[in-house]
Amino acid sequence: MNNITAVILAAGLGTRMKTDIPKVLHPVGSGTILGKTISRLKEAGISDIIAVVGYKADAVESVFKGEMRFVRQPELLGSGDALARAAEHLEEDEENVLVTCGDTPLITGETYRKLFQAHISQKAACTLLTCRVSDPTSYGRIVRDSNGDVLKIIEDKDLSDEERKITEINVGTYCFRKDDLKRFIRDIKINEKKKEFYLTDIVDILRQNSKKIASESCSADEALGINSRKDLAAVNKIANMKVIERLMGSGVTVIDPDTTYIDDTAVIGKDTVIFPGTVIESSVKIADNCRIGPFARLRPGTRLSRGVEIGNFVELCRTEVGEGTKIKHHTYLGDTTVGSNVNIGAGTIVANYDGKNKYCTVIENGAFIGVGAVLIAPVKIGKNAKVGAGSVVTKNKDVPAGETVVGIPAKILNTEKRG
Repeated sequence: MNNITAVILAAGLGTRMKTDIPKVLHPVGSGTILGKTISRLKEAGISDIIAVVGYKADAVESVFKGEMRFVRQPELLGSGDALARAAEHLEEDEENVLVTCGDTPLITGETYRKLFQAHISQKAACTLLTCRVSDPTSYGRIVRDSNGDVLKIIEDKDLSDEERKITEINVGTYCFRKDDLKRFIRDIKINEKKKEFYLTDIVDILRQNSKKIASESCSADEALGINSRKDLAAVNKIANMKVIERLMGSGVTVIDPDTTYIDDTAVIGKDTVIFPGTVIESSVKIADNCRIGPFARLRPGTRLSRGVEIGNFVELCRTEVGEGTKIKHHTYLGDTTVGSNVNIGAGTIVANYDGKNKYCTVIENGAFIGVGAVLIAPVKIGKNAKVGAGSVVTKNKDVPAGETVVGIPAKILNTEKRG
């Protein structure tokens, strides 16, 4: 989108989170609350982003250094004061400003685009994002006149009994014409009860100055803001379910979505089946016709080729697995490259970390790793080689192609001598 700057209000304490970490740095999936908001704004085509930060600003700025500009709010005097400080840093050539909260990470890029398009098409001074919900408690309400035009926003604590019946809420996201915003933002008066400047008051100020107020709606899920750990859990559940629904729509079977976690960066091919209790983390890639779980964990950097089977209580990290390979039970592989048609026996462990450094292991095509084997990296298991049950293959003691090793430490089995 052209001629627009986004301002993210991310200065709050997050008191109800009961945390020493800035609220916007708490996790949503493999990212953070603020990180998700930034991503959605960029999906909408907005490249110029300002974040207003306050509580533990250094921590927030260090995480997102280089991704956007920052403006500090020295005293936490409310959203109106926060936006007023950001307004001083708006570029001259930008005509519009999209303002959103740093704690509403479920608003999609498409909704941001719709809000901006409504703002432009209606030539409004301000366009609100609103939503109708079954329980509007704690949200500001949208008050309209008999023609349906927006009159003002009233915060929950200031509602009359009649106004409490209103179910249309303010989501806390707006588009402003920049010139109108800069002209009227400082007209907001401090709320004597809270000793804060409410950004919502600008709607009434604009209307009193004969400026047009428009609105656009979004879903109830998108409107969910994070103010507590309970809210954080709800947002994570919704976000995860959206990922799973998208994958099921593309041909992936998820047996029990309620017990499955799949990060939104994971790529999974059609006809793959995900069994209950499975965790698939960021940047995992799974090809077609795989079987994953139950109770498997695929960590970042894992790549599975077509037809791979990963069974119960298997954990893979930074591991690539070739076509048709089976890793069925109670196994850990880290920093490992596994070839095609390999069988990894139950209880196999790749010891990739020596306390100081991590090392790689290679298991070539057709190899067979027996039950309870330990492979101490760095090590290579050759093509069609076999590692006997309970054997320990020590570091740098590669197993040649076609050979069988057994024992602790593992040694090549001399079949002629045994005969």
